[in-house]
Amino acid sequence: MQQVLFQDLGLKAYKEVWDYQECLLKDSVEIKMKNRELDESQLPLPSKHHLLFVEHPPVYTLGKSGNEENILISEQELFQKSIEYFHINRGGDITFHGPEQLVGYPILDLDCFKTDLGWYLRSIEDVIINTMADYGIVGGRSAGETGVWIDADIKGRERKICAIGIKCSRWVTMHGFAFNVNTDLSYFGNIVPCGIVNKQVTSLQKELGRTIDMKDVKKKVKHYFEEIFQVKLV
Repeated sequence: MQQVLFQDLGLKAYKEVWDYQECLLKDSVEIKMKNRELDESQLPLPSKHHLLFVEHPPVYTLGKSGNEENILISEQELFQKSIEYFHINRGGDITFHGPEQLVGYPILDLDCFKTDLGWYLRSIEDVIINTMADYGIVGGRSAGETGVWIDADIKGRERKICAIGIKCSRWVTMHGFAFNVNTDLSYFGNIVPCGIVNKQVTSLQKELGRTIDMKDVKKKVKHYFEEIFQVKLV
């Protein structure tokens, strides 16, 4: 069983955590490259895996192949509303991060798990789907669209509760998921979330009609992350 170093970073600026992820990914890749240079008499260095939890101040992030036309407000309006914006190196389109949204960044060496990005994305979705089930909410998938949805197969009622976007370098992952817990959903009105038109965004709070304890959500997500990825968070 792989061990994963867990950190809850609290409320942190997006760029600071992005840079931190890049450092962790670089360290993991360097370990892999050093191991490839060892001869048979040398023991390999152990892989390092991380899971970061964080909440960000309001920020929009656009994936590397995203369409800037999906940002519906100007730079001046972003400044006036104190919302940051970054064009970043993950997959996916535009999304929002803000307080009371649980953002998870797994930095995993998939050579120690399964070198299959489809499996990895579905596994993250399963973590969130299982967490939602503990609250009595049926989460699911939308055909051809990454993330976790509610009523994805009912036209006009489809609503996304968790966005997922990743980067993978030499089978080491970064970026991750954004799970709307008590998130202020009005921020999504300034973008076309994930570049998907005519579909809603929701949160645990909106679905259940009450404020949700973030500590409880984090505990459940950690539990299902361990269960589904067969790891130990330390």
